[in-house]
Amino acid sequence: MQTSPPVPASAQETIRVLAALRGANPLVHCMTNIVVAGFTANVLLAIGASPAMVENAEESAEFAAIADALLINLGTLSPDKVSAMRLAVAAANRTGTPWVLDPVAVGALGYRTRFAASLLAENPTVIRGNPSEILSLAGVANSAGRGVDSTADSLSAFAAASDFARKQQTVVALSGAIDYITDGISTVEVRTGHKMMTRVTGVGCALGALVAACSAVEPSPLIAASAATTILTVAAEVAIENSQGPGSFAVALLDSLYALDASTIHAHLRAKS
Repeated sequence: MQTSPPVPASAQETIRVLAALRGANPLVHCMTNIVVAGFTANVLLAIGASPAMVENAEESAEFAAIADALLINLGTLSPDKVSAMRLAVAAANRTGTPWVLDPVAVGALGYRTRFAASLLAENPTVIRGNPSEILSLAGVANSAGRGVDSTADSLSAFAAASDFARKQQTVVALSGAIDYITDGISTVEVRTGHKMMTRVTGVGCALGALVAACSAVEPSPLIAASAATTILTVAAEVAIENSQGPGSFAVALLDSLYALDASTIHAHLRAKS
């Protein structure tokens, strides 16, 4: 089965998911890395979700069972955290809770690459990553990035990402200059955003958490992931107008997420059409 040509992100679907998120205030269980935990929590709070970081093996399964969504981010792993993540994923699957896999630096390091590969059997709702991470997870040879940085672009990785999504029966959210969100049959492309997003630690990881939050209120993982990507990238375009550099951009991004409304989403998507 062939993948249909990408379609532009929908303003109406993005606005609908954003309203649902703010109305429901979903509880998002973020098992993420130590570098980005605070920023991730602030992004979720700014957009209207409720973050929690419960990472020990004694509580992770219990909390995953009561959360509305789960994020598994592989940024800073340890044996204890791996055990806690496995327990949380199992609990999420038992309760039908959507969960997002963010395979940070997969392909560059063996331990996390093997762990991420094992998680594929647990049916992640969405896999969100940069091109090198997705290509490596899909088993494409010589595709490892430079640590957390991708050495491939999203367009060149799109075909393999689409095949991978179809094989895994999941949604892959491929980040880049153009973001592609695909289930292997249908694809949404998101052209909003700004290169300053790559100059602030944690923006991509926060997107994974935002995908989880949207998945808690939207039954279609494809729509949830594309809406989350559009929300963050439109907010980035607003934020850059009030920034002098990475520091002010990070603060402005939180303010832009908090203030994001339907007219802003419409205006920025029209500008990219």
